Amino acid sequence: MRKYLTQGLLLSLAFFLIAASPAAEKKIPAPDFMVKDLDQISVKLSEYKDKKPVILFFWTTWCPYCQTALKNLSRTQADLEKEGIEVLAINAGEPPSKVARFVKNNGFTFRVFLDFDSSISDAYNVYGVPVYFAVDKKGFLRKMAGSLPLEEARGLAREK
Repeated sequence: MRKYLTQGLLLSLAFFLIAASPAAEKKIPAPDFMVKDLDQISVKLSEYKDKKPVILFFWTTWCPYCQTALKNLSRTQADLEKEGIEVLAINAGEPPSKVARFVKNNGFTFRVFLDFDSSISDAYNVYGVPVYFAVDKKGFLRKMAGSLPLEEARGLAREK
C-alpha cells in the first residue's frame, strides 16, 4: 500500500512539473506494465518502445462519460492504427465477465485490456475515468487528458 501511495505521489508530482514547465522538456518515463486482453493475450507497454506512440485509455463500464468515449474510440481506432498510433483501452478494476458482456452488448470490436486488480491504474495514479495518457515512441509520458488527445498523438506519431 505504501509503495503504491509513494508511486502515486511521485507520478502526480511529475505531471504537475510537466504541466507547470513552459517548455515541457522534463521527460518522465511511463511506468511499464503487462496487461491481458479479454482473450488472455498479454501485451507489455515496453513492446512499443522505439516503435510507435501509445495512448492509454482507462475506463469503466459504469461511467457514462466512458461509454461516450468508447463509442468515439470505436469510430477512430482503425484510423489511429493506420497513422501508427497504438491505443490500449484498459478497463480499470472490473471483473472480466462484466467487461466482456459490456463489450459484446455494445458491439465494440477493438481490443479491450483488463486491469482487474487496478495495479496499472494505481501506477498511473488514476483517480477518475475516463482518462488518457499519451506515451511517446521513447516511452515517456507526454500528456494526460480527460478526452482523446488526437492532435498530440498525431504529433507523436510524426516524431522520429
